[in-house]
Amino acid sequence: MYNGIFTISLDFELYWGVLDSKPLKVYKKNILGAHEAVREILDLFEKYSIHASWAILGYLYFENFEELKENLPPLIPTYEQKNFSSYEYFKELEKLDKRLLFAKEEILKIKNSKFQEIASHTFSHYYCMERGQNKDQFLNDIFYAKKKAKEFGIDLKSIVFPRDQYSKECLSMLKKLGFLAYRGNPDHIIYKPSAQKSKQNIFRKALLLLDSHFDLTGNNTVKVEANDIPINIPSSRFLRPVSKNRAVNFLRLRRIKKQMEYAAKNRRLFHLWWHPHNFGVDTKNNIKFLEEILIFYKEMEAKYSMLSLSMKEAALYAKEVNLQKVKNDAKDSWILGLSKQKLL
Repeated sequence: MYNGIFTISLDFELYWGVLDSKPLKVYKKNILGAHEAVREILDLFEKYSIHASWAILGYLYFENFEELKENLPPLIPTYEQKNFSSYEYFKELEKLDKRLLFAKEEILKIKNSKFQEIASHTFSHYYCMERGQNKDQFLNDIFYAKKKAKEFGIDLKSIVFPRDQYSKECLSMLKKLGFLAYRGNPDHIIYKPSAQKSKQNIFRKALLLLDSHFDLTGNNTVKVEANDIPINIPSSRFLRPVSKNRAVNFLRLRRIKKQMEYAAKNRRLFHLWWHPHNFGVDTKNNIKFLEEILIFYKEMEAKYSMLSLSMKEAALYAKEVNLQKVKNDAKDSWILGLSKQKLL
């Protein structure tokens, strides 16, 4: 890889993404605030010329429930644990403020902003590793996500899997569906893709929290390999919402900066991600914290020529670097062959 890469991806899902984990009475302000957070984040990205990928849930493209229900896939997931399926919540959700569930206006704003890629977060917040679902249901879900995005003039090339659940079977189907990149997990056991039951392990959650503040798992940066399609653009760090404790924020920022600097110096990829609803409350201070990260990126850009690239751009860049490497290897092989002939 010729340059270090700074990639940002955001999982834009609104209340659909936390149906099975956060009661609305507890999280409503975060979801409603996500709309304003999207606009604030886009303004900041424009200010610092940041390229980013917005992994948008297929449901968000619709105006309302009536339109959504007229455009559902013929096959929907049949998870053994029914509460994992967003379709199970339709009746109770129809009565809610549509700002909790739909975001057509924000999608258009993202689409019309410079350097922003719209990626997929599946159609229905699909879980690839839960029991009961199958590959035909997954194909239907992704096909309908692509179909709806196409109505907006968007050709989906990158994907972020809900709850970071992906399998070899799901990945093998993405190439046929035209995907170039996906967001994988850091290469450490505590980040290994798993079903929801395994993720609820309290010890694991504690380790993840500690790793956001201290170096438990290393720098979690990579040299992107372009051997297989789709190309893995793995995450490096989840951007947690700001804390009221200044010392906690200091530790989080220091951890991120160290990872970024390592990637810049060693020509590796650092991938930061979060959800807009993480910024839905205390938006001002979350934006301020993000700006500190972006200012540091500009320092890395000036000092080490670090690049800001979306997931799709990072995958294309890796392909180009790999192509050059193949050409150089072929050239070196020819020179070595010539040297051997001279020696003979």
